[in-house]
Amino acid sequence: MDFRRLRVLDAYEFTPRVFPDDRGLFSAPFQAEALRETVGHPLRLAQTNHSVSRRGVIRGIHFADTPPGQAKYVYCPRGSMLDVVVDLRVGSPTFGQWDTALLDGTDFRAMYIAEGLGHAFVALEDDTVMSYLCSEPYNPSGEHGVNPLDPELDLPWPADLTPILSEKDRTAPTVAEAREQGLLPAYEDCVAYYEKLRSLPS
Repeated sequence: MDFRRLRVLDAYEFTPRVFPDDRGLFSAPFQAEALRETVGHPLRLAQTNHSVSRRGVIRGIHFADTPPGQAKYVYCPRGSMLDVVVDLRVGSPTFGQWDTALLDGTDFRAMYIAEGLGHAFVALEDDTVMSYLCSEPYNPSGEHGVNPLDPELDLPWPADLTPILSEKDRTAPTVAEAREQGLLPAYEDCVAYYEKLRSLPS
């Protein structure tokens, strides 16, 4: 499995090998040892999520209070999407920056999004499926979002798509507003938590 460091610190893209034959294909989008070697600790699997989205649906930008936050390992088993990671950690060298990856049901690329980072995606075709491996269970009181259409972020949503958002995402604060409200995680708290994870027995 190959990996690529993204511009945002503590976010990675993974590309597994795909083995097609006359029956179909086989791939292993998540490989625990490859992830551990890359990020320095294993992914604690507490919950898996599954979403199906029509073309133009944007989900995010979502993040969780850190610690413990919620790391995500995401891939697309069907359809295609533009996946986006945004650094929302106040004090981070890459605060406010973002990066993208094209995830689809052909190459099975995956994204690892560390605790404290923001995550969003847009479905590029109908019936696009997102599979999420999550390090922590859903915690409503600790879950937050910022507006994916925040003009200051200027995320690269395709111009030929009409964005379809939930009411929660549509009315989420901008990054500046979320920072003023004290909702964003602190980079130093996130780094301390990553070090704690690396110190735990494998």
